[in-house]
Amino acid sequence: MSVRALWIISHEKGENVSIRFSRFVADYLLCVLMSCVSPHRRFSTVEHRAKRLAGSSYVAVPEESTVLQLLLTELGLSDPDKSYVALRDDCLYRQRSPALELRVDGPGKGTLWPVLAISQGPLILACLCLVDVPPEPRPPLANLLSVSQGLTLLEGLQNFLLGSGSKPDSEGLASRLTMLPSVLLQICPLGTPLDVPTLGAPATPTVPTPAGNQKQPAWKTGLHRGRAVVNVALKETVRSMQYGNRSRQDLWDVYGTVTCKVSLEGVLPNVTVTLTLPPNGSPLQDILVHPCVTSLDSSILTASSVDNCDGSAFSGPYKFPFSPPLEPFRLCSYTSQVPVPPILGSYQLKEEENHLRVSVTLKLHESVKNSFEYCEAHLPFFNRDQMGVVDVKVSSGQLDVSKEKNLLVWTLGQKFPKCREVTMEGRITFSGPTPGPSDPLCTDLTAYIKLYFKVPDMTLSGCCVDQHSVQVYSSAKPRIVTSRELQSKEYLIWNSTGTAPVSSGQMML
Repeated sequence: MSVRALWIISHEKGENVSIRFSRFVADYLLCVLMSCVSPHRRFSTVEHRAKRLAGSSYVAVPEESTVLQLLLTELGLSDPDKSYVALRDDCLYRQRSPALELRVDGPGKGTLWPVLAISQGPLILACLCLVDVPPEPRPPLANLLSVSQGLTLLEGLQNFLLGSGSKPDSEGLASRLTMLPSVLLQICPLGTPLDVPTLGAPATPTVPTPAGNQKQPAWKTGLHRGRAVVNVALKETVRSMQYGNRSRQDLWDVYGTVTCKVSLEGVLPNVTVTLTLPPNGSPLQDILVHPCVTSLDSSILTASSVDNCDGSAFSGPYKFPFSPPLEPFRLCSYTSQVPVPPILGSYQLKEEENHLRVSVTLKLHESVKNSFEYCEAHLPFFNRDQMGVVDVKVSSGQLDVSKEKNLLVWTLGQKFPKCREVTMEGRITFSGPTPGPSDPLCTDLTAYIKLYFKVPDMTLSGCCVDQHSVQVYSSAKPRIVTSRELQSKEYLIWNSTGTAPVSSGQMML
C-alpha cells in the first residue's frame, strides 16, 4: 500500500481555511505550507505506478487550491449557507464514506478515488491512496487493504499532531507540523507506511500459537515488531447544568471510555482487561464494547440507565477479553450514576444603576481529589457593549480580563484552598466604544459560567483498571501502563437571578 498524496488542512470557525501541510508522496516531500510554499525535489515512483495501473483513465493530482476547494465542498464546509450541491447531494450520487470522490474539471478531468478524510478540532487530515487494482470496475471498499491502512496512517498522524487533549495547543501544533516532514520520512518512506504486509504475500505470525499459522484478519492492517507494551487509559467525563433555583432541578451525568493501545507481536494475541469498582460503587450502565472483544458475560450488557437500578445489578468485576488491532481503539464505554457533581456552584448577577454586580461561589465536593491538572471558570457576557471598568476580586487563583471578548477567565490552578470553597465578588461596567459579542440565547440576565477542569488519577464512579489485572497471552512479557482521569465537558452554572434553558428529563448522551 502506498499513498499518492497527503494533506493537512486548518479549518477553524470564523477563520480562513488553509493547507498547513501538503505532501505529494510520489516518494518524497514536495512542499510544506506553513506561512509560505517551500518547493523541494519531487520523485515520481508512486505516480508512475498509478499511471501504469490506471492506464488511459489516470487522473493526476491537481494543485493544492483545487484539492482544497473540492475537499471542502465534498465535506460540506466550503459554503455553509449553501446546503445543497448537486454533484454531492443529488440522489443519483451514492457516497461511500469514508472514501470520498473528488471530481476534477479541466484538461485532466476525472475522479480521484479513494480520498480518505478525518477531522478533529481545527484540523482535517486527508490522503489519496494508491489502489493496486484496475480502477474499473471499482472494487468494494471492504476488499481494499489500502483504505484501512490509509485510515490507520491518518489516525496515527492525528494522535501525533493533536495528542489526547481536548484543547489543542496552537504552539505545540505548529511545532509538530514543523517536525512532520522528518517524521514521515521515518514512518512512510517512499510513500509506503511501515509495518504493513506486502501485497500478495501471506501473513505469518512471528509468535507460534497452538493452532499453528494464523491467517491475518482483514481488519488488522499489519504486524507489530518491537517492544511489547500494553497501554490502557480510562477517562470519565462529567457534564452538568446547575441553576441554583429550587424550581429547577440540577442535572449531571457521567460517562467513561476505556482506550487501549496494544503493541504485541503475533497475528492474534489475546489480552484481558478488567474494570473494578469500590465496594459501595454504583454499577456501570449502558456498556458498549469494541467488536474485537471475543466474549462477554451477558449480565454486563443488561444494565441500562433507562431502567430503575436495583441492588441485584451486576457490579463487577468487568472482564473484557479481546484480540487487539494495531491502532489505538476504544475498548468500551459506559455511564455511571453518581450522587453529586464534583463542583457545586452558585452564580448571581444583578443590574445596579450603570453596572452589573457579580457574585460567584464554587465548592469542591469532599469526595473529589483536590489535585487538578487545570481548573478554569469562564464567564462570558453577551449582547452588551464592551467592558469598561472591571472591579472584581477573587478569593483564590488569578483573574484575567478580555475586554474585547467580554470574558472573565478565572484560573483556579491545581488546588482549591483547604476549605474547598472559592468566591468571586465585584462589579462590571459595559461602557466600551463598540458592541461586544452577541448570542441569541443569553439576553438580559441570562448568563452562565463554564467550567473546564481535569483531575488526574481519579474517576467519579471509582472505576479503575488495576495494572496487575491486565492479562496478556504472549511469548514476550509486556510493559503494562494504566491511567485514569476525570474531565469536564459542557459543565455550566447558570445565573440564578435570570432565566435559563431547562431540560425536563435526564441529560442525554
